[in-house]
Amino acid sequence: MATSLLRLPLRLSTQNVGLLSRNTGLRTSNISRTTQSRTAVSTPSGAILPKPDKTPFGLIRMTAVVVPFLYVGTLISKNFAALLEEHDIFVPEDDDDDD
Repeated sequence: MATSLLRLPLRLSTQNVGLLSRNTGLRTSNISRTTQSRTAVSTPSGAILPKPDKTPFGLIRMTAVVVPFLYVGTLISKNFAALLEEHDIFVPEDDDDDD
């Protein structure tokens, strides 16, 4: 009930915007404007939904995902560096620091 009273001035203000704006030809007046409401936290009647269940994402699961991909990434980069060095595209210089 209270939300419908708060939405009434919003609806009236959106209808009067066309009278005050300069580019009235760009706007079509037959488009109905509805207010958006989020249904993720409340029901259509307005009741607040309970908190969703949290899935624990523990250290073991995170390690099981991160370690294999880090290993595969290091293998790919090592092989690509060897390929670049083999074709003389990038060869690191041996710097002698015996000043």
